[in-house]
Amino acid sequence: MIRSLWSAATGMQAQTLNIDVISNNLANVGTSGFKKSRADFQDLLYQTLRSPGVSSSADTQVPTGIQVGHGVRPAATQKMFTQGEFSHTENQLDMAIEGQGFFQIIQPNGETAYTRAGTFKLDSDGRVVTSDGFPMEPELTIPTDAIAVSIGTDGTVSVLLAGDNEPSEIGNIELANFVNPAGLRNIGRNLFIPTASSGDATTGTPGEDALGSIAQGYLELSNVSVVDEMVNMIVAQRAYETNSKTIQASDEMLQTATNLRR
Repeated sequence: MIRSLWSAATGMQAQTLNIDVISNNLANVGTSGFKKSRADFQDLLYQTLRSPGVSSSADTQVPTGIQVGHGVRPAATQKMFTQGEFSHTENQLDMAIEGQGFFQIIQPNGETAYTRAGTFKLDSDGRVVTSDGFPMEPELTIPTDAIAVSIGTDGTVSVLLAGDNEPSEIGNIELANFVNPAGLRNIGRNLFIPTASSGDATTGTPGEDALGSIAQGYLELSNVSVVDEMVNMIVAQRAYETNSKTIQASDEMLQTATNLRR
């Protein structure tokens, strides 16, 4: 059977995954703190028909040899943690990280997750939580009689209480960072959890130890470029089409061979 049938099939499967990644990027173009993904591929095993470097005579060697590849396979889908653009919201609980780092979130199971999305809100107890009601770590509670909340670039949180002339400090926001953020595992809800590849989280004060600073009243937008993704989609579609043409050509060659006795 012609190898190109199977090689081209792997190419079509690879471009199907590529389109899946691109479509997820485009679907989240309006998701705060979203980081786009990129599909990486690698070639499969090669069948060596003639090894390079073998002797062709007593004094000469074959310079290149003959190796035939067997297609392609997905190697990784990598998150690209480039900085997204900022949107000014004027909401006092909206926060964006200027630089590296993640907000820390406590999940219902008690484990810590991490996010770049700063769309925080208050729950019925006055705690600062995500849109799903997951509290920030360290926990931050805004008094019910607070009339204004101020968050410094270093994560210092102050509130102005009714009847007071000066704001009072009530807590600090800490950020976390990883040696390899691309190794984090996505679990949805704009959350990541660490893996053996990402390494353990290191926490600290915003603006120190390579951590970014906090901008109150801003949101970090998705880092997806619609134009780039549309170009990637066209390239993937054409690659898929070309591989299908290869299968068609291989089929026609087989048809010609089977019709030799007619």
